[in-house]
Amino acid sequence: MATQKAWFHNKYGSVDVLQLGEFPVPKAGPGFVLVKVRAAALNPVDCKRREGVFQHNDSEFPTVPCCDMSGVVVEVGEGVTKFKKGDEVYGDIQEFMSGKPKQCGVLAEYTAAEEYLVAAKPKKLSFEEAASLASVLITASQAFETANFAKGQSVFIVGGAGGVGSVAIQLAKHVYGASKVVATTSTPKVGFVKGLGADVVHDYTKHSYDQITEKFDFVFDTIGDSAKSHVVAKEGAPIIDIAAFPPHPKAQNMFAIPGAVKLEKLSEYLESGKVKAVLDPKSPFPFSKVIEAFKHQETGRASGKIVISPIP
Repeated sequence: MATQKAWFHNKYGSVDVLQLGEFPVPKAGPGFVLVKVRAAALNPVDCKRREGVFQHNDSEFPTVPCCDMSGVVVEVGEGVTKFKKGDEVYGDIQEFMSGKPKQCGVLAEYTAAEEYLVAAKPKKLSFEEAASLASVLITASQAFETANFAKGQSVFIVGGAGGVGSVAIQLAKHVYGASKVVATTSTPKVGFVKGLGADVVHDYTKHSYDQITEKFDFVFDTIGDSAKSHVVAKEGAPIIDIAAFPPHPKAQNMFAIPGAVKLEKLSEYLESGKVKAVLDPKSPFPFSKVIEAFKHQETGRASGKIVISPIP
């Protein structure tokens, strides 16, 4: 059996359970593509999985973490029609809410994923940029669609500097036609969030939600603060909280459903540069520094996405 270098864990716990070692190379079964991973990105859900949040339906140990990747197709399984060997692709390969997650995530030299989860990498993007975008694009776009957001409406985004928030601001402006985009962040990141396209940025260290008199057509809470942030929503306006379990009674939780279709719909905005990848200033972390990357992720202070690259 062919093996590869990969990061994995044999039990649930803190970042210290991760180890680097040999792991079997997955096979490109029917409907699957085998990808040589060029870059991977971290998400809060990766930390939750490692801590055991999904253990009721998780894969067997050892587990290779992370779901966002970009790379090059090296093998296609039976029935695959969309890709061929040598194609550059990206995607979120894990379906946490609809069955068992894959044992081999993307912090490895190779990973295998169903064809319908993988999209062609926009030519304008580097592998690092593409890896950073898959799950946040899917999550943010699904939130706007779930909220039935209409052109000309206003949106309040909680956590504008984070991975999802930084993309949600851009989608609101350039894809969904928001009339006004307001976001929250901390003092050092006000300029950064403003630069993403937010019309107004509230510094949460200086202003509480109940000090904001304006009300919004949609409140998108990316940090799990709906117990407080719900007060800025108009009467009956949708409030989506992707981080609180459970959210405030007035808010709804939403689990992103990965799929290439959502990425393909947004490809033109990525190619035109209207929507840009936002990488944390410390990115990319080399493959040997995965533990340091996770520790930075878990501070909650990252601006944009944390990316691992190159993966030798």
